[in-house]
Amino acid sequence: MTRLNVGLVQHACTDDVTANLEASIAGIRSAAEGGAQLVVLQELHRGLYFCQQEDVEQFDLAEPIPGPSTERLGALARELGVVIVSSLFERRAPGLYHNTAVVLEKDGSIAGTYRKMHIPDDPGFYEKFYFTPGDLGFQPIQTSVGKLGVLVCWDQWFPEAARLMAMAGAELLIYPTAIGWSREDDPEEQERQRQAWITIQRSHAVANGLPVVSVNRIGHETDPGGGTGVDFWGSSFVAGPQGEFLYTATTDQTENEVVVVDLARSENVRRIWPYLRDRRIDHYGDLLKLYRD
Repeated sequence: MTRLNVGLVQHACTDDVTANLEASIAGIRSAAEGGAQLVVLQELHRGLYFCQQEDVEQFDLAEPIPGPSTERLGALARELGVVIVSSLFERRAPGLYHNTAVVLEKDGSIAGTYRKMHIPDDPGFYEKFYFTPGDLGFQPIQTSVGKLGVLVCWDQWFPEAARLMAMAGAELLIYPTAIGWSREDDPEEQERQRQAWITIQRSHAVANGLPVVSVNRIGHETDPGGGTGVDFWGSSFVAGPQGEFLYTATTDQTENEVVVVDLARSENVRRIWPYLRDRRIDHYGDLLKLYRD
């Protein structure tokens, strides 16, 4: 397979987890009707972004994998004949939880999982309270539509994660995401942040000669602790292996889009821009240090 039809499902979420899942399912169906072979959902698409505050009751939202959501989405994948990337709050064991991406194969089986490796801890994004850092490493997931380098949100800021996925043979990089603006920042700062988010991911495409698929949510979600909340900026996009935009979504609208990605271009681009060939791995040992004093 060289040309892959990728579906992106961007939508807002509410405190009704059933309605949120139905919104994701409706988006998957729409993408499949548009010819999608692979459909990517946004980060933690079943609910509100609960990490704005540290609240032990939010752990009740977690579920096992396999579990109810993977069963429902697996049945849908089998019905529609598509591969689905879903982001879930995983209950691995009592007191042990992960932010986990699951890939459902088109026969309904679980092709693989990825547990978010980089966990933020910022105002309004208190993920370290909820999520244990992943222990599965940076391993692409083999599917019927290709080898998927699935990462999650905060991972997208780290070139090391993208590089390791590329080195392990990923054919495209995928980032389910939940990121947005704080109303405490002025419009200029807000736009700088959004552009930085787009630029860093496009740079992963360029540096690794791979397409990038990033899917974000939209809508304002209030802070239960009384803060200003988060305005999620959408802007889901697909970039080609030279960082070129193949599709960009709006900042505030529900969108179910199917984008054609030419996987064969990666080979051609890497021949012209041989970054993997020219890496000086004999001098990169200090990358294993936290900082060079």
